[in-house]
Amino acid sequence: MKSRESLAAVAPTPALPPGTTERTLAVIMGGGAGTRLFPLTKDRAKPAVPLGGKYRLVDIPISNCLNSGLRSIYVLTQFNSMSLHRHIQASYKFDNFSRSFVDILAAQQTPEGSQWYQGTADAVRQNMRYFLERPFDYYIILSGDQLYRMDFRALLHQHIRSGADITLAIKPVERGLVADFGIMQSDANRRVTKFVEKPKDPAVLSEFRMGPELLASVGSGPEEELYQASMGIYVFNRDVLVECLDNDLVDFGKHIIPQSIEQRLVSGYIFNGYWEDIGTIRAFYEANLDLTDLLPQYSFFEAAAPIYTHPRFLPGSKINGATLRQAIIADGCIISDAHIERSVIGVRSTIESGATIRNSIVMGADYYETDPPSERDRIPPIGIGRNCVIDRAIIDKNARIADGVVITPEGKPADLDAGNYFIRDGIVVVPKNAVIPAGFWI
Repeated sequence: MKSRESLAAVAPTPALPPGTTERTLAVIMGGGAGTRLFPLTKDRAKPAVPLGGKYRLVDIPISNCLNSGLRSIYVLTQFNSMSLHRHIQASYKFDNFSRSFVDILAAQQTPEGSQWYQGTADAVRQNMRYFLERPFDYYIILSGDQLYRMDFRALLHQHIRSGADITLAIKPVERGLVADFGIMQSDANRRVTKFVEKPKDPAVLSEFRMGPELLASVGSGPEEELYQASMGIYVFNRDVLVECLDNDLVDFGKHIIPQSIEQRLVSGYIFNGYWEDIGTIRAFYEANLDLTDLLPQYSFFEAAAPIYTHPRFLPGSKINGATLRQAIIADGCIISDAHIERSVIGVRSTIESGATIRNSIVMGADYYETDPPSERDRIPPIGIGRNCVIDRAIIDKNARIADGVVITPEGKPADLDAGNYFIRDGIVVVPKNAVIPAGFWI
């Protein structure tokens, strides 16, 4: 299956000076509390949220690094980090004769300080003693909750060629999306000259609009109205990173980058592929369902740049007479005579006869029930029961949906908190381990 991004012309990866990737350290930000993704982040860190049936969000930046030849990777974590730790330890292992690593650095008390990470820059500052232990020349700072495919060698090539102190990855966006991003202005040489956070003033928007030369460089016509949005991906030279963090500033996007533009050579690397910030329930929902389209914007079917994850050694899914249309079915599922349309079905999902699932994400289960609950336990087994109807919903892992349950946001407020379910952005979310009794209507 080809995606829209794979159909675009792909330029060959430019050659880097020998040893560049070995002298580059990748730092993946584990994110904050992830309140906008609640309740999916109720019991897990944001980068540990399941994606595409069998992956986790953190698999995307780690795989981008590995596919780019970057094999020195730290993941910074803080909130609900147990499942993220378990996933990374099970997924990314190198042999004893390699210096490669994917290591986790959790917030901790030290003689220098006892505060939790106050922001992205503060998180890096608190761990600088680890980052400086080896002679890395370049540091690439990444987010742990974005969906995209990027060869970081092209980013490093521009950074080195331009002689920049800092290089920012920039995504061209339309005017309607400007209010959600930090917006850059750059000259013909792509040197970033100005920065504004989430602008709304029409005069400011006119000033920051991409010029004809930049538009032509990304294959857009001069009449298009595009703006350069920060992707939250940065490359720093070693000494520059140390100097930029020799202060009390806590965030890269809000503090470090705007200040650096005035004092240093900051270059903008324009990325024109698919990129989605998985920051809200709506964004998460739409990114997953887009994967089921005949021509998705992002595809996991890319042999040259695979996405790695935890090898679970599950059996192939068993389909007993179901009707499937635009569905992704992960490993180890048992699906009886059900109707599934434009939905993502996660690992170890059990879906009983007569169930209808439309425009939904079913995350599956962490384990198989070897001894299903008896009637005396008064709880249904893990999975989707008989004759259920699930529409525009996210069913988190290990949920127990009994027979005859109807789940739909139709006729309900866009945001609602209930006992065993939530509605966010017009999407019903059944949290992890929830129990929905037989015949219940949501």
